[in-house]
Amino acid sequence: MNSRKLIISILLMLAVAHLSFADETAKVDETKVPTPLKVGMIGLDTSHCIAFTKLMQARDPKKPAINMQVVAAFPGGSADLPSSRDRVEGYTKQMKEMGVEIVDSIEALLPKVDAVLLESVDGRKHLEQVVPVFRSGKRVFIDKPLANDLTQAIAIDLVGKHFGAQWFSSSSLRFSASIARYREDKYRGKITGAFAWSPCSTDPTHTDLYWYGIHGVETLYTAMGQGCKQVVQTHTEGADVVVGTWEDGRIGTFRGLRSGASGFGMVVFADKAIEQDAKFDGYEPLVYQIDQFLGGKEAPVSNAETLEMMAFMQAAQESKARGGQPVLMSEIWDQHRAAAEKIAAKIVDSTSTSTR
Repeated sequence: MNSRKLIISILLMLAVAHLSFADETAKVDETKVPTPLKVGMIGLDTSHCIAFTKLMQARDPKKPAINMQVVAAFPGGSADLPSSRDRVEGYTKQMKEMGVEIVDSIEALLPKVDAVLLESVDGRKHLEQVVPVFRSGKRVFIDKPLANDLTQAIAIDLVGKHFGAQWFSSSSLRFSASIARYREDKYRGKITGAFAWSPCSTDPTHTDLYWYGIHGVETLYTAMGQGCKQVVQTHTEGADVVVGTWEDGRIGTFRGLRSGASGFGMVVFADKAIEQDAKFDGYEPLVYQIDQFLGGKEAPVSNAETLEMMAFMQAAQESKARGGQPVLMSEIWDQHRAAAEKIAAKIVDSTSTSTR
């Protein structure tokens, strides 16, 4: 009987010890959780600023960790663009309610943060707003569109290279599971072509497809990759159809929708399959990629591919202006690079002068 009591006592002691050890282990694990990256936001005139901030604050243990927190923001805004001007006040108020400090300049923002999200809906503002970020050495995500035209896009890249800056830009569509998979090696055979579509509203301040068609173009490029050499656009009031011919003979097509039923989608043609998919999975996949990049990993989209997409859309605009004639990508690139180099040189010179 005594031996039974002794065994029970030993088992109870072991159980208590195990619980104590588990408790201590849990405490140790908690101390290993990294401190969130302090992120600053430039531009509070898009729904992205609210959606992204909420995702960062959610902390769902069942989903991939997003280890960054928006701590400060500069509202920005464009007085001559209603879709910007009319939303800044409301989104700024919401950001304050989420505990984000509002500052009155980019210069005031940068010392408070480790990295930056440039969210201004107006692509015309991006070059001007990203220069101080490049100078600071902080990584930056530049939301779509990268710029309002190809000249400005190339200038961003040139200034970024001068300062050794780390940046990337992307539509949220690219990282939706049904689209991102076309970049995986395990896909069934070589992709021989693709046909993507998306809504395609325009604004006179931007190259047509930059404003919203970029979502469908980014979807197309996720499947096709780089290498387009020629673009032809057919334009009507209700739609744009842009056909790109790649250097290896593949054909990629984008249809921009402005009338009738609308949505996102893509048909992919491959050696062993033809598939239709491309559903929008929300912003979380993109925010996760931003988190990985701002935290130090390689950009998930190369700057070269982003610039080629900008050139593709600019070539489509030129084809439209020429009544649907084919336009070579090399021609459009050369046309805009010269102007971009002058802009970049002026910016670099002015920033060098200001630091002397």
